[in-house]
Amino acid sequence: MKAKIATLFTLIVLVVVNFAIWTYINNPLQLPSWSSTMMGVTYNGTRRDFDPAKRNYPTPEQVQEDLTLLADKVHAIRTYTSLEGMEAVPEAAAKNNINLAMGAWVNLFENTIVVPDDISEEEREKILDKNRSIEAQNQKIEERNRRDIESLIKLSNDYPKTIVRTMVGNEALLRARNNLAGPIAKRIREEYRGQGLSEREINDKIDLAVTQAVAEKANELISYIKEVKKRTWKPVSTSETWDIWAKNPALVDAVDYIGVHILPYWEGIPVDLPEGAKGEAAVDYVFKRYYELQQLYPNKPIVITETGWPSDGPPQKSATASLINEAKFLRAFLNRATAENVIYYIIEAFDQPWKIKLEGTAGAYWGLFNVDRQPKFPMEGEVVGNPTWRNFATGAAVLSFILMAAFLFTRKRLKLAGKFLFGIMANLAASVLFWSASIAASQYQTGFSVVFWSILLMMQAMAILVLLTESLELAEVLWHRKGRRTFSPLAPHADFKYPKVSIHLPIHNEPPEMVRKTLNALAKVDYPNYEVLVMDNNTKDPAVWQPVQADCDRLGDKFRFFHLDNWPGFKAGAINYALENTAEDAEIIAVIDSDYILSPDWLKSMVPYFDQENVGFVQSPQDYRDAHQSTFKDMCYWEYAGFFNIGMVQRNEYNAIIQHGTMTMVRKSAFDKVGAWGEWCICEDSELGLRLYEAGYDSVYCKESFGRGLMPDTFSGYMTQRFRWVYGAMQIIKKHWRHFLPNKKSSLTSAQRYYFVAGWLPWFSDALALLFTGASLILTTMLVLNPLHSELPINAFLLPTIGLFVFKVGRGLWLYKARVACSLLQALGAALAGLSLTHTVARGTLQGLFTSGKPFMRTPKYEAQGPLIAGLLVIWQEIMLLSLLIAGIVAMRMEPQFDNTSGRLWIAVLAVQAVPYLATFLTILISVAPNYMPGSKVAAEELDVDS
Repeated sequence: MKAKIATLFTLIVLVVVNFAIWTYINNPLQLPSWSSTMMGVTYNGTRRDFDPAKRNYPTPEQVQEDLTLLADKVHAIRTYTSLEGMEAVPEAAAKNNINLAMGAWVNLFENTIVVPDDISEEEREKILDKNRSIEAQNQKIEERNRRDIESLIKLSNDYPKTIVRTMVGNEALLRARNNLAGPIAKRIREEYRGQGLSEREINDKIDLAVTQAVAEKANELISYIKEVKKRTWKPVSTSETWDIWAKNPALVDAVDYIGVHILPYWEGIPVDLPEGAKGEAAVDYVFKRYYELQQLYPNKPIVITETGWPSDGPPQKSATASLINEAKFLRAFLNRATAENVIYYIIEAFDQPWKIKLEGTAGAYWGLFNVDRQPKFPMEGEVVGNPTWRNFATGAAVLSFILMAAFLFTRKRLKLAGKFLFGIMANLAASVLFWSASIAASQYQTGFSVVFWSILLMMQAMAILVLLTESLELAEVLWHRKGRRTFSPLAPHADFKYPKVSIHLPIHNEPPEMVRKTLNALAKVDYPNYEVLVMDNNTKDPAVWQPVQADCDRLGDKFRFFHLDNWPGFKAGAINYALENTAEDAEIIAVIDSDYILSPDWLKSMVPYFDQENVGFVQSPQDYRDAHQSTFKDMCYWEYAGFFNIGMVQRNEYNAIIQHGTMTMVRKSAFDKVGAWGEWCICEDSELGLRLYEAGYDSVYCKESFGRGLMPDTFSGYMTQRFRWVYGAMQIIKKHWRHFLPNKKSSLTSAQRYYFVAGWLPWFSDALALLFTGASLILTTMLVLNPLHSELPINAFLLPTIGLFVFKVGRGLWLYKARVACSLLQALGAALAGLSLTHTVARGTLQGLFTSGKPFMRTPKYEAQGPLIAGLLVIWQEIMLLSLLIAGIVAMRMEPQFDNTSGRLWIAVLAVQAVPYLATFLTILISVAPNYMPGSKVAAEELDVDS
């Protein structure tokens, strides 16, 4: 009862702390208030369901509703067109006593292509066809321009008291410049290629040519402006960005006032600067550009026809879109504009979700009101960055409480410190998930974005599951009271009846001198009642298998040799044959690999556990005797040691170990109940162990080593071995998945289900990481090729990716320090070896899930180390991905558009993704290096048995 009360207290404390952190992060911000009426806002009355293709423009009733809402908040509004539902605006504005700046949307003509003289008739005809297409398109543009201008003129004359100024075109020259810049740059670079000009000189020529081309296009716009001036009595201008006005004095001469857009967000100017930082904040930047234009054109009135800040969207250099920043910018700008008597129109009245397709995410979020006509923040008093944060904080608290309760109330032997560690991770995981969900909920979603967000949240949920399972393992290893299932070697009592053990030794094409050592060690086993069956399956060369047969004959009647030719089932088929030929009085089946040299006391020390009738199999750890041979093998040795000293020990506490095909013993009668070794599975050992659990048997795991074998000699062999383990695990999942579901039909305990699934989760995580890496490379390519129109993932996904990697590395080193008797350098080597197999694990997982029937892959023994080039060819996929990721990092670093927090986080994510592939490259280099270490032999060498 005390333990449950302590656990409940822990849960409550952590949930309260979590909610307090949410409260602190979402603490209301005090900003200068704005309590007056705004001078003007831009207006487009489209609703949430607006689609330009459907032409479902706002109705007169909707326009009237909007202007009634705005009537006591603004003196004036500005439209971008006089069509598409905006024809109703003057009437509604008049009724609500709102002044109106009426606009006409104008597109400029596309230039036709000049036909060169020195081309073929076929090429000439292609250009002429293109020009005819351009002329037809220009005709449509002219017709659309004409309708809008005629509507503008009519409305201006019909509502002279309401419409106070007009605007012909909105960023028409800016769009023209963007369209012209690419072809002009290409032409200039081709023209001056090989002439010795510097990059700066070429760029200067490009800028000059673009400026001249824009000035020529300005003449089209000026002709429209002159027409409207001639046919109306109101001041006429156009709306362009400040730099277009600065470079086009002829345009200034043609208008009655300068209608300027100054949008610091798009130029990467931050809303505010850290204390002591150099540069300009956004509002200062707006007025700087305003007064620069005033100095350039002192006799021309200036109206800021667009300025504002989006509440959401990707960062632009140092500019961050957020609700807080929108409130900061607008309150500061409005107060200063009033003080300095500047005429302005804030962009915009209402959010426009349809603009996402045109301008990216930020295009939707410039409104003072959201698309449902609700104010996004108050103009007076405190501002909260996420007004609905309490809902998500509550969700995070509930989820974290459920997670903690589900795990911690069932861990009676877990100390308080371990419960706190897992509880902290559970709260962190739940908060990250609900933080991401809060961002999704605050955005305007489309069908595509809903699918996209669903995929991201599922991937994040998978990462969180991995985090929680690994956190729980860390807590249990470090702070678990000694359990009831801690097994040690037994000393049989004097009257112990030794059951007969049949030791099965399957071999295939193994070096006979290696097998001889194994057989000699088996002959020296200190156990009175055993036999050894050696099954050689499908070795074709008699010079390989006949010496083994001779050794068996030499060692006496206990040893029986079988040569199986064209035998099916690989290793499982061989040991199933051994089962059929086992002595009838044998009660226990033991299996070892052909390279293992046994300790003489293995059977005596472990067989007595079968006195417990519920014990189905007894497992001893895999161990190795050749770690001293090279740095590579030393790394592999400690990587293996981590599993057998950490994972297997912990799983044993819950009767949920993985059975291995060497150093294992199985009750013979259990085969009658569950069947023979599974020849369909390339991990027949693990699959049998699972069937034994499903049949209700228990297991015993003793971490003391009783035999040592040989590790793979090459990195290729190391990869092949791990691929087989992973692929076999996927086969097991596909066959047994129903047993892992929480249903009454499964005889597995909840702990067994948990530990099997938790053990496989990191492999699924590696597979997802491979898919994520591919997606990251595609996204990075898009970002680099089109930085202005591509967006980075939100920080809510980037930060956990980096954090999970750091946690996993730190957790691994912590566990090694606690459970594995190795140095820090050896632990780091083990980590490097484990990371080097990440891509192999990912391939094994994906192939195992979507294919079947992969043949058994034997790990070669005494394999000669090939040249470096051969090793590099083995890891060509890893090298390719590493190269692409490094190229992506370099390209992102060179792009100024991403010189911000999100850009740096994305580079960090790419670096994290590159680490496993770099580990593979380093490990292959280490594996081929001539760095043998004869002076540091492990104790296992003492077990070597001479013939």
